[in-house]
Amino acid sequence: MKVRVRLFAMLRERAGAGELELELPDGARVADALERLGPVSSGVRVVMAVNREYAGPEHVLAPDDELALIPPVSGGATPDTASAIVTGPISLDALVERVRDPRAGAVVTFQGVTREVSHLDYEAYEEMAGPRLAAIVDDAVARHGACRGAAEHRVGRVPLSEASVAVAVSAPHRAQAFAAAREVIDRVKEEVPIWKREHGEWKDGTPPAAP
Repeated sequence: MKVRVRLFAMLRERAGAGELELELPDGARVADALERLGPVSSGVRVVMAVNREYAGPEHVLAPDDELALIPPVSGGATPDTASAIVTGPISLDALVERVRDPRAGAVVTFQGVTREVSHLDYEAYEEMAGPRLAAIVDDAVARHGACRGAAEHRVGRVPLSEASVAVAVSAPHRAQAFAAAREVIDRVKEEVPIWKREHGEWKDGTPPAAP
């Protein structure tokens, strides 16, 4: 059977391609695919996803599955959330407009910006990163009793002093808004498959935390 393999950041550069096709025997597991890939993932603490859902090494693959190898991330809708991976400048004003709500007495925003270098380059597994970002915002809004939340993360080149990520949360009270916004940005850095390159080198990070 054939399995499609997606590679990102340093793994893509090692392989010389963002996608590979593996021929595997029926009943093969994720671990078998990793063994076949050999030096591509050697020495990198990857997390695996099958068809855009996190999966362990014993997960049994099916024909035409998409297996993604996610290296350590480097921070990289429902009616109450509006979150996305974007390719251009992030508008904080637009995010604030999305979270306006008559129940809200507080709106908290956060921006992470490029500092000290002329630019940073970001890459994402966009098909998985977008839904994970939206789910994180959903969770934080519900957990902290907020009204609305929105987040965007930019990919591509982000110049000095421009935002790579922004979060906005509205809530009845400021403590709820601060707590929800803090949870969103912390989890984005831990869970969303996004990678950062600085001075031509991929930044060290941690394997993304599976939900």
